[in-house]
Amino acid sequence: MLYLCGREEQNTMRIIAHRTIVKYEDRHADAKTALDSWYQVVRSAEWGNFQDIKNTYGSVDYVGNQRYVFNIKGNDYRLVVKILFVQKIVYIRFIGTHKEYDKINYSTI
Repeated sequence: MLYLCGREEQNTMRIIAHRTIVKYEDRHADAKTALDSWYQVVRSAEWGNFQDIKNTYGSVDYVGNQRYVFNIKGNDYRLVVKILFVQKIVYIRFIGTHKEYDKINYSTI
């Protein structure tokens, strides 16, 4: 059996880096509950493709280059992640407001 970060390796997603979420929550306390919920759901997910994500989060968008955008806290915030399905890794690339999101090139960050 293989072990990863103190838990048995399964087909669940590994999120890099949770610290990014924690730091954002420190500055935006109103996003904490929603971000923590997203984190718990995703780390338990067994996604193999975009449809699997859509089955969990109907409002997620694919924006190209392996990037996916989640609406957080009723669209108050946006979370952009890069997902490598084969490796089961989710890289957090951006967390911000809609206004901040509009200023980035979300398909390359």
